[in-house]
Amino acid sequence: MVNHELITTSNSLEGYKIIRHIGIVRGITVRSRSIIGNIGGGIQSMFGGKLSIYVELCEKARQEAFLLMLQHADEKGANAIINMRYDANEVMNGITEVLAYGSAVVVEKI
Repeated sequence: MVNHELITTSNSLEGYKIIRHIGIVRGITVRSRSIIGNIGGGIQSMFGGKLSIYVELCEKARQEAFLLMLQHADEKGANAIINMRYDANEVMNGITEVLAYGSAVVVEKI
């Protein structure tokens, strides 16, 4: 099981030795905002500032993709993930794909 403390955007984990590289793991989700949410976001955008409706949507999408990546790493027998990244693309107008990915590894404490 991947320990949340053993996920990093760097190539290594301080205090740990990589004993096995498993490969790329990923979690992907595709999200859209409801028509009511889009109306609320449109109203917020007229006044400027932080668009909390869209921030919440993005956070939920990232969290879901992150948890799916962890599940994928667990299935492959990893206990850590290095080089973790997020990516997002618009699939079509109003529909966004969010991808969390990284390199699954097995590490041991030095």
